[in-house]
Amino acid sequence: MSAYVITRLILTDFRNYTHLKVETDARPVVLTGANGSGKTNLLEAISFLTPGRGLRRAKLVDVAKTSGAGGWAVAAEVHSDAGECRIGTGLLAGGGSTEGEPTERRQVRIDGQTMSGAAALADHFRVSWLTPQMDRLFQEGASGRRRFLDRLTFGLDPAHGRRMTSFEKVMRERNRLLKEGRFDRHWLASLERTLAQTGTAIAAARREAMERLNGVMSATEQDAPSRAFPKAELGAEGLLEGWLEEMSALAVEDRYREELETARRQDAMTGSTGQGPHRSDLAVLHKDKGMPAALCSTGEQKALLISIILGDARLQAGLQGRAPVLLLDEITAHLDARRRTALFDEIEDMKTQAWMTGTDYALFSELGNRAQFLTVENGALCQTAGR
Repeated sequence: MSAYVITRLILTDFRNYTHLKVETDARPVVLTGANGSGKTNLLEAISFLTPGRGLRRAKLVDVAKTSGAGGWAVAAEVHSDAGECRIGTGLLAGGGSTEGEPTERRQVRIDGQTMSGAAALADHFRVSWLTPQMDRLFQEGASGRRRFLDRLTFGLDPAHGRRMTSFEKVMRERNRLLKEGRFDRHWLASLERTLAQTGTAIAAARREAMERLNGVMSATEQDAPSRAFPKAELGAEGLLEGWLEEMSALAVEDRYREELETARRQDAMTGSTGQGPHRSDLAVLHKDKGMPAALCSTGEQKALLISIILGDARLQAGLQGRAPVLLLDEITAHLDARRRTALFDEIEDMKTQAWMTGTDYALFSELGNRAQFLTVENGALCQTAGR
C-alpha cells in the first residue's frame, strides 16, 4: 500500500511561526508540547496544502503572523509512488484592499508553476483530519456534519469540490435575483436548470461515497487493529438523496427543477433557497449497537469518528493507490490503552504518514522508533529529548 509522505515542510509567517523548516520521513510524526505552543497551527498549515480553508476554516488573512508583512506561505515536498512533487500555497502580502479590508489573493504553485486555483492541489496531495472541535459533530447542527460528508466525498471524487463551488455560486445568483424582485422567467429557468443538474450530481456523489465507505468498514477483518473501534454505517440524508433511492438521476433533475420554480415566491420572501443539497445531513449509526451516533456516549462518538477516518484512508488507498496524510489533533486524549495501541497499529499497517499532537509524550511512548518525535515550543521545533 502506497501513501503520500511529506518529506520537507516550510512555513513562513504562518500563525506563530516566523520561519520553520522541518524534514521528515514516512513514519508517523508526533508533536508534543504545551497548549498554545503551535502544534495545531502546524497541522492547519498542512491542511492548507489542499483545496479549501483548512481544518479551522479560517479566513486567509487571519492565519498570517501578526508581526509579519501580512502575507504567509506554506510549502512542502511530497513523495508518493508517482515521484516527488513540490507544492505550495500562501497569501500575497500587500494584495490590495476593498473598502479598507485586505483582499484575499491565494497563490498556488506546483513544481514551480503558478496554478489558476487551489483545486489543482488535489491532484498531488491528499489529507484527512480529526480535531477536538469535531468531537461534538453529532450533537450540533447539520452544517458541520454536511461539511464532513462533503470532505469524505471529495477525498474519493475531486470533482465534487468544483460541483459544490458551482452550485453555491449559481444559488447565490438566484437568491439575489429573487430578493431584488427580478422575476425574469428565462434567466431564473437557466439558473434553476444548472442548480438541478449540479445538485443532483452532488447528491449522487455523496450517496456513492457513503456506500463505498460502508463497504470498506463492513469488510474489516475481525482481527484487524481497527476492530477496536466500532463499525459505523453512514448515509447522506436530504431531499435529492432520498429521491435518488426511488428514481433515476434525470428524473430527480426534472423534479428538483420544478420544485425550484414552484418555490420562487417563498424563496424570495426568505432570501434563501429552501430545498437542495445545501440542506442535507450526514446520518451515522453505531452498527454494532444499532444506535444513532447522537445517542451514543461521548467516548463512543469519538471512537466512531476515528473508525470513519481510518475507513476513509483505507478506501482512498484502495481506490487511488495512495493513503492520505492523517492530521490527528489531540487524538489520544480520550483513548484508553487498548484503543491507542489499535490506532497506532492501524496507522503502521496502512503505512500512512500521520501527524499527531498531544501535550503528554507518555501517551505516544509505545510507538518507540516507529515514529519521529518533535517538541513544539513557541513556534519552534526540536527533536524530543532521547528520541
